Amino acid sequence: MLETARHLNSAAIHLLRGLRPVDRSAGLTPARLSALSALVFGGGVPLGRLASAEGVAGPTMSRIVDGLVQLGLARRDPHPDSTRMRLVTATPEGHDLMHRAAARRWAAITAAMGRLEPGDQQAVTAAGPALRRLATLVREAAPGTEDAQ
Repeated sequence: MLETARHLNSAAIHLLRGLRPVDRSAGLTPARLSALSALVFGGGVPLGRLASAEGVAGPTMSRIVDGLVQLGLARRDPHPDSTRMRLVTATPEGHDLMHRAAARRWAAITAAMGRLEPGDQQAVTAAGPALRRLATLVREAAPGTEDAQ
């Protein structure tokens, strides 16, 4: 299993590096794009929870969100359960930008998969759901998460 872990680690790193030019076309820094993705695909959250999910300190996330707000891609809304807290949510413009960015990623990955041999295409397709479950387990076991032992 260690060899498989090494292959998966290397593949994940190279896949994300290969997508950097695609992501740059969104016009956002990687940190802003990642935070916006969390908001669009995960929904509105308090700033602290967003910072935790993104693995950054609260003040860092506050600056990232400030940038998204200034660009009209996110907003701070009243929290339904607390007058002291605010929910960070994506605006319709933020949703549009993120969906276009995601579509560009999917197109790049689809094009690359089209250049694989049919057997490799089938293997990648079949592995997709298991890789998603694996990513969830890795995230849950990471230091600093509630499920880590």
